[in-house]
Amino acid sequence: MVILAIPGSLRRRSFNRMLLEAAVECAPEGMNIAIAGLEGIPVFSEDLEAAGEPEAVVVLRGRVERAEGLLIATPEYNQSIPGGLKNAIDWLSRREEVLARKPVCIVGATAGRWGTRLAQAALRQVLAATGSLVMPGPALYLRDGVNLFVSGRLADEPARDALRTVLSAFAAWIP
Repeated sequence: MVILAIPGSLRRRSFNRMLLEAAVECAPEGMNIAIAGLEGIPVFSEDLEAAGEPEAVVVLRGRVERAEGLLIATPEYNQSIPGGLKNAIDWLSRREEVLARKPVCIVGATAGRWGTRLAQAALRQVLAATGSLVMPGPALYLRDGVNLFVSGRLADEPARDALRTVLSAFAAWIP
């Protein structure tokens, strides 16, 4: 089972990228997680789209199409999802709708105390508009990220156990 993991943050050492790196380590047997970044994807414009999709969009679209599911780790910016993540979804929802009926699991980590709850709710709404199949639960809202990650690694064992639970549920949920 090939799962494409997308960090909602562009920062190389963001909590959410590190969370996805931990997901690679914690994936159940038979689940192969590959991480794709959003670097190089321009702001969506119908003018750009009419001229032909930019190469970064073509590459991401192909990876999404080939994956059996998506694992998206979103931070929370101003009680919602980051603009770069929304922008990528906008690109992917056009032309060939590679997000339609695509199984998606949403997780998130933040330095704050609310654990990306509002961002995940906003992302669910956006993905509903694309026809994606978003796993209803279990949820993973990691808070106080500064205390969970040590030297770039998810070191908190309860958080790792919760991640394993979510990934196992995702593997079982994908049709």
